Amino acid sequence: MSPGTRSWKLRAYVLCLLALCGCMAGHAKVWQPSAGHTQIPVWPGTPPDALPTPGPEYALTGHKLIGGRPVTAAFNVSRPTMTVYTPSGKNTGAAVVVFPGGGFVGLAIDLEGTDACNWLTSIGITCVLLKYRVPSAPYDWHCKCRPNDFELSLPSLQDAQRTIRLVRMNAAKWHINANKIGVLGFSAGGYLVAEVSTDFMRRLYTPVDAADRGSARPDFAVAIYPGHLAINRDLASDNDALNPNVPISRETPPTFLVQAEDDYVDGVKQSLVYYMALAKARVPAELHIYARGGHAFGLRPTNSPITHWPKVADAWLRRIGIIGN
Repeated sequence: MSPGTRSWKLRAYVLCLLALCGCMAGHAKVWQPSAGHTQIPVWPGTPPDALPTPGPEYALTGHKLIGGRPVTAAFNVSRPTMTVYTPSGKNTGAAVVVFPGGGFVGLAIDLEGTDACNWLTSIGITCVLLKYRVPSAPYDWHCKCRPNDFELSLPSLQDAQRTIRLVRMNAAKWHINANKIGVLGFSAGGYLVAEVSTDFMRRLYTPVDAADRGSARPDFAVAIYPGHLAINRDLASDNDALNPNVPISRETPPTFLVQAEDDYVDGVKQSLVYYMALAKARVPAELHIYARGGHAFGLRPTNSPITHWPKVADAWLRRIGIIGN
């Protein structure tokens, strides 16, 4: 891949979330969940390794429609929160922490956040929506560039680990089985899924309370059009190396992957390389590649077959014993 081509693809990835929003229709100070739901701080005080942001947190809603609805995105998140959505039907005891994508620039908080929670709660799963810190490495808002496309997204990963531990600590209170806590992420959030699935033993921050004595390992993982996983995106290249920041082992949880062949933002090789590494480590995994779908299709049903992936994921969750038949 030439430097010019790589630079163009990096810019496209960084601006992906802004492109989703299109022409901005609405501007709010911060994103708020629907009535009856409260954002819970992930950290009791200032988060570890806090970084400056370009300005105060805000949310934008765009004119461009996906699945008949606009997309709302959150930016400049410096105080991460989690929002708990309880099952709308029979509680299976399972829980999923959701990581929206957005190229580490912002968070597609509805398309890849609350939409996912609507699906999960409809099948009896408690959804915990994580509004993690952005901008975050590997995105640098000072120059709108990614000096190292494969570096560790430390603040975001700290938020992810801490949230899983908090869910585990509150399992009884929230009617959750502490051994059925999974993660679901899209795009950059899919990279967080891989990070937290493979780097859960290291202590990435100083413990702040009893929750941090618990495990940060998810029991299962779902990554939808993930990025940053393959060192080389070029399908014509024989370099199929995996990002060293996601060291897969036998302890990596069962994983479900979805990507489109015509994803020209992150590229289908992201899921291919990750899946092959999972298979080599004999980690139970399922990979679904669709011919069409592009990037950032979310899970709003359209006439495109790829948008119906939740039905396939539902069947997978049943096969691995997370939810009942």
